[in-house]
Amino acid sequence: MTIQAAFTQLITSLAPIHDQREAANIAHIVMEHITGLSKMDRIVYKDRELTAEQSALLEKSLAALLAHQPVQYVTGSSWFYGMELQVNANVLIPRPETEELVEWIVQDVRNDRVLNRKILDIGTGSGAIPLAIKKELPAATVWAVDVSAGALETARTNARQQKLDVHFEQMDILDTTATKSLPTFDIIVSNPPYICQRERTDMQEQVVAYEPSIALFVPDDDALLFYRQIGLLAKEKLYPGGTLYFEINEAFGEETAALLRRQGYIYVEVQKDLFGKDRMVKALL
Repeated sequence: MTIQAAFTQLITSLAPIHDQREAANIAHIVMEHITGLSKMDRIVYKDRELTAEQSALLEKSLAALLAHQPVQYVTGSSWFYGMELQVNANVLIPRPETEELVEWIVQDVRNDRVLNRKILDIGTGSGAIPLAIKKELPAATVWAVDVSAGALETARTNARQQKLDVHFEQMDILDTTATKSLPTFDIIVSNPPYICQRERTDMQEQVVAYEPSIALFVPDDDALLFYRQIGLLAKEKLYPGGTLYFEINEAFGEETAALLRRQGYIYVEVQKDLFGKDRMVKALL
């Protein structure tokens, strides 16, 4: 089978479950993964035959995609803030909205002109947030914690591949005994679980079936569980004048802000993402 024929087979096979544009995007990603060739090179060499190994990988990848596995898990990688990161079933696939959270933090630090900040990311997953921050703010000291050993293994791999120095620790952030060992920080950031269980039925099958539930869902009767606990922790672990940043559920923007005000934060701001949805909160201690 030629490169062009393989590309056509992917689009045709994916057409029943994706619109034409999305099917083409997925096909391009998979073909680059299989061949190692850029889009332009695949046009130039469209009549080149796939090797037996490449054909087997095509078959395996297509079967996974037809089972609704996200293409990022099929290829084992995802792009975030200009970095190609390893992803797998232990970690969430980084979202573009989270890049906006990183950008907010980076710009605030640069505007303050104090670049050697000490920063903690809670629930780090693939390490996307702390690695992007360290990449943009090399003078910062960056820590990251997660409850999942598998997630931390992935994050450490990404740090090595990106040649970025981030300190990772395994920790259950809801365990107040465990968190006592954390030092004090200038900035704490978190993209914690924030999707209510009742929202599961409205979500894409590929997210529910493949991405780690522990990083997605909270009980219906305690949607702000992690915001409450991290807010309390940050009051203990932030220097005076320190800042807390969250990614949030768009349905709970004002509720999250009100919670942080009740906890004693003196300035709380909700910011929308590029889609006009409440997506981030900043709170000053």
